[in-house]
Amino acid sequence: MPGKTRRSARSVLETTQPTRRGLLAGLGALGLGAASASAQSGGSWADGLPGFGRGAGSSRDSSDKRERVVDVLNDLRSDATPWRSDQMVENIDAAIQRYQQIVQRGGWPAMPTGRLLRAGDDDERVPILRRRLALGGELRRTRASEGSFHFDDDLEQAMKTFQESHGLRVTGRAELSTISQLNIPAHVRMEQLRLNQRRIRELLQTRIEDRYVLVNAAAFQLEAVEGHEVRRRHRVIVGKPERQTPVVKATIRALNFFPYWNVPQSVATLDLIPRLQKEPEYLRKELIRAYNGYKGPELDPQAVDWSRADGKVVHFRQDPGQQNALGLVRIDMPNSETVYMHDTPLKPLFNQRSRPFSAGCVRVQDVFKLVEWIARHEIGWDKPGRADDVVAAGQPLDVTLTRPLPVYFTYITAWAEADGRVEFRPDVYGRDGVKDLAGERDPDAAPPPNQLQALAP
Repeated sequence: MPGKTRRSARSVLETTQPTRRGLLAGLGALGLGAASASAQSGGSWADGLPGFGRGAGSSRDSSDKRERVVDVLNDLRSDATPWRSDQMVENIDAAIQRYQQIVQRGGWPAMPTGRLLRAGDDDERVPILRRRLALGGELRRTRASEGSFHFDDDLEQAMKTFQESHGLRVTGRAELSTISQLNIPAHVRMEQLRLNQRRIRELLQTRIEDRYVLVNAAAFQLEAVEGHEVRRRHRVIVGKPERQTPVVKATIRALNFFPYWNVPQSVATLDLIPRLQKEPEYLRKELIRAYNGYKGPELDPQAVDWSRADGKVVHFRQDPGQQNALGLVRIDMPNSETVYMHDTPLKPLFNQRSRPFSAGCVRVQDVFKLVEWIARHEIGWDKPGRADDVVAAGQPLDVTLTRPLPVYFTYITAWAEADGRVEFRPDVYGRDGVKDLAGERDPDAAPPPNQLQALAP
């Protein structure tokens, strides 16, 4: 099938890839007999399910993994299987079967709210938290821990695993944002998996191209796919909930180095003109010019009454350079929603786990590496470092692609990996139709206010 994921001996993402035989073995273990046998041995019935309890992936329990959770965001997928693949559909099928068994057996308990819980605490809610994480697959249950009211190191690590796989700030503590996600019922999670499987099936209805780019706004990351395998992944910044990044299929046709930024009418009306009423010098500081109409004469900002200015009439354009909201390169992908991908001068925002900060366009971390991958079949772009050379030259350059490639902006809030791990992300845009899936706002650290207030597409 054209959408079938092909495996190679070489790991394109420099990670250990799960084998298809391993996946099939996991599927074979889905029978209730395996779960019952586990229950008879003193563990939870869920222990026999791949990805749950004693079947949980060992990589998530290793000491080096634990350090990695603490030290870095670790929010990018590592498997070479694209989201847009038949393999991903199969992975989600296996996860749905597991969740069906959990639902049929009554689901998991709700975690009462209350004071924050952390390692070292003793609390009557701890046994409930243990059972919840054991049924979810994050905690390996032992007889010694049954009924314990003590929040120990194993429970802390299970909390970190849960937070990581749900797109939350990784603290190891049971805080409000984490409890709200713990308390989403198993049947709701099962339906969320089904909904996202349908979204992936819709992406598979068109021909699977050999090379394409896919942005998952819900997961704040981008995949560059070639030969049915992910070759590159990048963190991205997407639209705010009130200015969402849309679902789009388009074609990347050009790369614009040292671009001008033609400020969209919406940004001019909602952001720029109100700011000029408070900061009349803002245009001069940010090298933004004002014009009477799109192709009209340039205006003297000091001569304009910004309290009466109309964003439909006044056109703004920012000069190229380090201060430009598009950064040093724009990836041109004409579409009806007028969104695109680009560099940004606000790079510290990539250090946030939740990244809905833009006005709808997509800012890409390490964008020059993506640009080189996009253009690598173009004449003069077959060697690494070409983008750096263009930037060092300091001159505007438009690279029109002789081999345009498709790009998909999509929204996938739940998926499953081949090793049995199930991943969920907060429904920041409310598109899943369940209020509780939106979750609490849970940034890793508060970004500098000036970065959140900066104008950007």
